[in-house]
Amino acid sequence: MPKTQPEPIATYDYIIVGAGSAGCVLANRLTESGRYRVLLLEAGGWDRNMWIHIPIGYGKLFKDATVNWMYQTEPEPELNNRRIFQPRGKVLGGSSSINGLVYLRGQREDFDLWRQLGNPGWGFDDVLPYFRKSEDHQRGADQYHGTGGGLSVSYPDPHPLCDAFIRAGMETGLPHREEFNAGEQEGVGYFPLTSRHGRRCSAAVAFLHPALGRANLTLRTHALAHKVIFEGKRAVGVEYEHQGRIERAGAAREVILSGGAINSPQLLQLSGWGPADLLRQYNIPVIEDAPAVGANLQDHLQVRMVFKSKQKVTINDSYHSPMGRMRMAYDYFRHHRGPLTSAAGYATAFFKTDPRYATADCEVHFILFSTDKMGETLHKFSGFTASVCQLRPESRGSLRIKSADPTVAPEIRVNYLASDADKQANIASLRRLRQIVHAPAMGDYLLEEIEPGKAVNSDDELLAYCRERGSTIYHPTCTCTMGEGPGTVVSPELKVHGASGLRVVDGSIMPRLISANTNAAIIMIGEKAADMILADARAA
Repeated sequence: MPKTQPEPIATYDYIIVGAGSAGCVLANRLTESGRYRVLLLEAGGWDRNMWIHIPIGYGKLFKDATVNWMYQTEPEPELNNRRIFQPRGKVLGGSSSINGLVYLRGQREDFDLWRQLGNPGWGFDDVLPYFRKSEDHQRGADQYHGTGGGLSVSYPDPHPLCDAFIRAGMETGLPHREEFNAGEQEGVGYFPLTSRHGRRCSAAVAFLHPALGRANLTLRTHALAHKVIFEGKRAVGVEYEHQGRIERAGAAREVILSGGAINSPQLLQLSGWGPADLLRQYNIPVIEDAPAVGANLQDHLQVRMVFKSKQKVTINDSYHSPMGRMRMAYDYFRHHRGPLTSAAGYATAFFKTDPRYATADCEVHFILFSTDKMGETLHKFSGFTASVCQLRPESRGSLRIKSADPTVAPEIRVNYLASDADKQANIASLRRLRQIVHAPAMGDYLLEEIEPGKAVNSDDELLAYCRERGSTIYHPTCTCTMGEGPGTVVSPELKVHGASGLRVVDGSIMPRLISANTNAAIIMIGEKAADMILADARAA
């Protein structure tokens, strides 16, 4: 049993729980002036694993418990009662250190909807300066992009198979799009990536490491937060486990939870801030009956299609050839190029599954390898993958603790495909993707559709395939929803309703899941939150 240190061992101005995409930004910005003392707690360790920094290494980290929480959902009723693997980063940089590197912000309408839902200051034009502030864009600064920020954004080298996919998308009516981060997405093109000279640029690389030399920043790794300490309803510190001891640290100004959509609501509930009936079930004293904590969980479902290639141009070919492996290593370590720089998508397509929609509601990840499951050995044939991702699901889930023990993983219920609209959108997405891949431009490469296979054609058959093969694309959000009124957890200033000295700053605060990968938006949330926190400090 860990030994308890009964009194706070130190007091800081701010305590940040979680060194992920938002937490790293906060640690940098709040210590920049040298005026405020900050303690950053991270349950995982240092980001020294070689595969964190080599882009294709995300496949190696997929089931590496040294850097990954490796959560599982509860059995999902509409996915044949399968438990869906939910990897989340447990390392400096959080999920930005183990994700697929895709840098997409979302659509203008996503953020304008946040504002319309009662969150002034969160519309697209409001948040754009924070996207630009964080960024160092390979193509230079313009109306939508910044340079000089910590986060490097670049584009992959062209690849003939990806070029063919892009031409195929255009043949089926999609516009060629060079820019996916200017508020509009419909079209086909190459993904922008968080990489720098062939290496991953995580939030830790971009924001935390440059700040670690500051005397007013204290970092504790392998520090698992057990609960927020309250005096009445004011957050005054954090109790955490570190090196076999239970320790406490005080926060003179604020405690900031940046653990993400799973860990932040879990910690609130463990601290006595959540659904009262749930807390009493585990003998946790109720400080605030807050039913919305852990509710409204949203995630993107991914359904992959696998194809055989006529030509040996895929990563499968290089991986299964001794000479190919040597060439990959040489290209990477000598020139910072080649297959080892590959992300979880090279090319992409955004399209509407219903022409009546105002904006695209499906995203495609086009990948230069194939495998039965992510993180497993590549197929021995020349193969490539294209997956569909429904961007605005109606289905909602929940996050609830299963124990008062913080080491016990919470109950995760996403409820994928719970609505008929979600089912129809996924069926339509597979049909549209199949149309693109079978267009004439892919003729030199497409040999055969392996999964689901040409025999799978009817709506019922395609839906059965979604249920059998659908999985997360790793974007859980919305469990500490921002807004005012019932069903929300934090205000537009990200302050927990009913509490003082307590904010949540991470993807859990999204009122609606955005129409894109989530890392870029979470970094933006960290930037905007830092400005709000510092403004409050100056006004105090």
